[in-house]
Amino acid sequence: MKTVPDFSQLCQSFFSKRLIAQRKASPHTISAYAQTFRLLVAYSQKRLGTPPSQLSLAQLDAPFLAGFLDELESKRSNSARSRNARLASLRAFYHYAAFEAPQHSGLIQRVLAIPYKRVTRRLVSYLTRPEVEAMLASVDKSTWLGRRNHAMFLLAVQTGLRLSEITGLHQKDVMLCRAAHVRCEGKGRKERCTPLAKPTVAVLKAWIDEQRSNESAFLFPNRNGGRLSADAVQHALATHVTAAQRKCPSLARKRVTPHVLRHTAAMELLQAGVDRALIAIWLGHESLDTTQMYLDADLQLKQTVLDKITPIQNRPGRFRPDDKLLSFLKGL
Repeated sequence: MKTVPDFSQLCQSFFSKRLIAQRKASPHTISAYAQTFRLLVAYSQKRLGTPPSQLSLAQLDAPFLAGFLDELESKRSNSARSRNARLASLRAFYHYAAFEAPQHSGLIQRVLAIPYKRVTRRLVSYLTRPEVEAMLASVDKSTWLGRRNHAMFLLAVQTGLRLSEITGLHQKDVMLCRAAHVRCEGKGRKERCTPLAKPTVAVLKAWIDEQRSNESAFLFPNRNGGRLSADAVQHALATHVTAAQRKCPSLARKRVTPHVLRHTAAMELLQAGVDRALIAIWLGHESLDTTQMYLDADLQLKQTVLDKITPIQNRPGRFRPDDKLLSFLKGL
């Protein structure tokens, strides 16, 4: 039976109609989905020898996609989380295809039944107050780049803004009046305001004055005045953390990323006694379950609970070695 090359049209329609026109997905989301489909068509061309424009949805069934996902892990060394993210992109497409190509409903249902892999939920990493102070102190504020990075990382630690939110800020988004705050558009196009502490206000005011007030300008621009890239922020942070390790050796044991600064802001709020629901609002979390991870990571909170418990009074027993035969059997 000859296959109909319908995948190309469905794929283009999915991006132009569903993601861009209907859902108005962010450029970041569109880019992530597009990367998944670039990898898929490259895999398909290698396995089937069919040009991407001639692919049929009938060829991209559940066993074929399972093989694609397995190769991402084995050949490209993708983690289970990355694999699940690729699968989520494919599932969104096949949900769309269920309406546009109902003749493939059986195939589509089998694809949608492909399970996500279970992943280990690790404790979040964050910086202590001495580590934050050492990192900020390592920045050379005698240079333009240093002053920019110092203001940017101070804002990140105090507000907990995401990396994309920080690099997308314009001068007009910062209000340095009596009720100083920063306004941003976060995940899901949710707008939120975050208050600023007095030390942060002073640093930002000096930084904006140095840049000459221009509401349309980026708050933390690159050398050319454009938007700062994520790679540039990560590189700058890594440089300052490495420099800070001389005065604060504990930083050498941590992998510090811009998102770790967000976790640091959340842990500061939690350890100050702020309610979990308020932390979720502060960070722009969709669900309280997301904020739960900070409770899991707070050893100080758990120690407080332990201090309230009366320990069990029990004496250590005397060691008695096992019988020789029993020891042998246990060692097998």
